[in-house]
Amino acid sequence: QVQLVESGGGLVQPGGSLRLSCAASGVIFSIDAMGWYRQAPGKQRELVAGITSGGRRNYADSVKGRFTISRDNAKNTVYLQMNSLKPEDTADYYCHVRGTVVAGPISSWGQGTQVTVSS
Repeated sequence: QVQLVESGGGLVQPGGSLRLSCAASGVIFSIDAMGWYRQAPGKQRELVAGITSGGRRNYADSVKGRFTISRDNAKNTVYLQMNSLKPEDTADYYCHVRGTVVAGPISSWGQGTQVTVSS
């Protein structure tokens, strides 16, 4: 099985920065894509940023220019650098990975980490 360990959430003031980390562990043949989703109270979960094995990145319109997703392939870790944070960024952030293990394709979610942007 694949385990995702998230860290980096917390409380920051508007305009501040946070960096989220998500490390995938377990027997993984390859990771096809990793990404970050978020869900605010009363709203649907949405994709914030994703990165494929080939390095292609995509972002939600609301975070373009402020957030940057990156990965360390050797560590099977994905990061989300969040700058110029706004109150509307407040949400639970979930790491997600698509990959391949011996049994075939897998899809795994992290436990979530809370980000609160408030003065």
